[in-house]
Amino acid sequence: MAQDFSRRAVMGGGLALGGLLLIPGRAAGAGLLDGLGLTRLLGNASDSALTKLALPDGFYRDAATRIILPGTGGKLARRLLQGGDKLGLTTKLSKSLNDAASFAAGEAKPVFRSAISGLKVTDVPGIITERTGGTSYLERTAGTELGGKVRPLIATALAQVGAFDQLAKLGSMGSVLGSLGLSDARLIDSVTSQAMRGIFRYMGTEEAALRSNPGKILGKVF
Repeated sequence: MAQDFSRRAVMGGGLALGGLLLIPGRAAGAGLLDGLGLTRLLGNASDSALTKLALPDGFYRDAATRIILPGTGGKLARRLLQGGDKLGLTTKLSKSLNDAASFAAGEAKPVFRSAISGLKVTDVPGIITERTGGTSYLERTAGTELGGKVRPLIATALAQVGAFDQLAKLGSMGSVLGSLGLSDARLIDSVTSQAMRGIFRYMGTEEAALRSNPGKILGKVF
């Protein structure tokens, strides 16, 4: 099968299959995933997504990926936190959560690259059929494991940006945090979960863009 793909790739000078570029001469010698450009496609997509989210306000400036305090999505929760907002504490904490997520994104590239390199030939059918097939497949099959590896990065980042201290200050205001069930551990879990959703969202966008322009993948290879 790998030789067949390689032969067609050479004859076609780079055959597009399901939006993927078959890299000439690579399939037989380096494995089908490399030959199809899958590892490079997903590696480039994850690197690009993480680079963008690692920029200052990478998560915060985009409403679709912005990290929010756990339990603050409803009207009642927002009313409970109004006192903190008047003092600027909840706003500062919310910004810190996004800063932490951006910091962790910058550290997460090797984690995602490792997961991508672990994909097998049997995973190919689940990847090549959709414009964001690789991202969706990775999220579905390795999302939990990836989240577990990103969680320590989030915890470290939250400590570095002072989020836990800010959380403690909010807690000292009374029963606001108690009523929402906020704690350091829950904060880490929530930020990790939201950050992973944002990363996969951006990665899917980058994957679709690369599929639309296979030349970008060739540029990375050669």
